[in-house]
Amino acid sequence: MSTKPLTRVAIIGASGRIGGAFAKALVETGQHTVTALTRVGSNSKLPDGVQAVAVDYNDGAALEAALQGQQFLVITLGVQAADDLHKRIAAAAGKAGVPWVMPNVYGYPLAATSDLPNNGPQTRGWEERVTDVTGNGASAAVTLACGFWYEWSLATGEQWFGFRILERTVTLFDEGTRVITVSTWEQCGRALAALLSLPETGTSPSLADFKNRTMHIHSFRVSQRDMLDSLHRVLGTTDADWAISREGTTKRVADGTAEMRAGDVRGFAKMLYGTVFDPANQLSDFVGADNEVLGLPQEDLDEATRRAVEMVEAGWNPFPQ
Repeated sequence: MSTKPLTRVAIIGASGRIGGAFAKALVETGQHTVTALTRVGSNSKLPDGVQAVAVDYNDGAALEAALQGQQFLVITLGVQAADDLHKRIAAAAGKAGVPWVMPNVYGYPLAATSDLPNNGPQTRGWEERVTDVTGNGASAAVTLACGFWYEWSLATGEQWFGFRILERTVTLFDEGTRVITVSTWEQCGRALAALLSLPETGTSPSLADFKNRTMHIHSFRVSQRDMLDSLHRVLGTTDADWAISREGTTKRVADGTAEMRAGDVRGFAKMLYGTVFDPANQLSDFVGADNEVLGLPQEDLDEATRRAVEMVEAGWNPFPQ
């Protein structure tokens, strides 16, 4: 290990929202060479300053070759990715000798939902992805606990944070006052850039401090009521302009689970978000203990809300057909 910061970073999924935020923030440091592994034939736009290497994800040897010489790999995969893709990527990183990998595990600390029976499959999936990395024979894992992505969750629809912004409707879970931890994409990008600007080892803080550990960051600790008030400030509305309903988290989780089993993928979101808003879930409200270590700024909630509104008004659709 070196007492200098790492410089060579590969990202899978750099054309996506979170992968793009990571890539943009890393490029802006001026210290990192960022390589995006893209699918052969992809026309997706990458952030300025990012190098692209086309690779066949079904070809393990090609993946290994593309990762040769990389010091840190960031894996961001869409929900439609093949079930075994993460494991194959991690195995290729091990064969290529990549010493550090951030697995595709973004959200709450693993313990936050492990004791809640409705979220067992998701937690096991996250744990397996960490093991994909730590068990590949070469790589250490650094996971990122950031809570839900705020803009995504607010803009995507009722099954997520309960809001339909264009329709001015909201379903408050229980009383809508449960506080949870969330982060913006920009804050996640800043966190990774700050982490990889630390020396790899040596005097703390260093990257080695996070070896096979979780980095805890946050943008806001907010309730649905806080979100609705922020929307009022951004949109110039009041409660009278919105159709406000309420639903218990227990019912929401049960309904989401049933919908998921019936083949409605949105039921998974309802189940997952209901689980996190469940008052019994103590770790879904955590403080970003590493914000100060990484020098992360305090953000403006209304600015983040405005970005979500702009996404919706522009026709945001995270699940194109």
